[in-house]
Amino acid sequence: MELILWRHAEAQLIGEGQSDWDRRLTTAGERQARRMGLWLQQRLPDTTRVWVSPAVRTRSTADALERPYKVLPELAPDADPSTWLPLMGWPDAAAPVLIVGHQPALGVLASQLLCGAPLPWTVKKGAVFWLSSRRRDGVQQVLLRAVQGPDLL
Repeated sequence: MELILWRHAEAQLIGEGQSDWDRRLTTAGERQARRMGLWLQQRLPDTTRVWVSPAVRTRSTADALERPYKVLPELAPDADPSTWLPLMGWPDAAAPVLIVGHQPALGVLASQLLCGAPLPWTVKKGAVFWLSSRRRDGVQQVLLRAVQGPDLL
């Protein structure tokens, strides 16, 4: 299974009376999302399921991918990433899953899969962790295929 974790691009600070959920991307964030969206478009299989947090900044980031996506409340800013793996069918689902979400959940999930412990890893705004699962000699393995930030595209 392929699992791609994409942190939303740079968003505006919370304004007076504004909800965290309503924050929009900055101009730099729009650029980050476009760059990473293009990079992903060139690499993602057509069968990839794209799941997005309901926050405005994640939906705006996902819009740059120019693919249909499903908004899932389970991916909200305060979400518990331990509930995501059964939802997506990790590690054996046939179709890849791209999650557009938030910190700290994305970093915690990446560390859990790669190290076996929920560590507070940082995922840069607009960046991607691309993981794969495989079985070798009866042992389940997690491969780190790519870590890509928008500033290097």
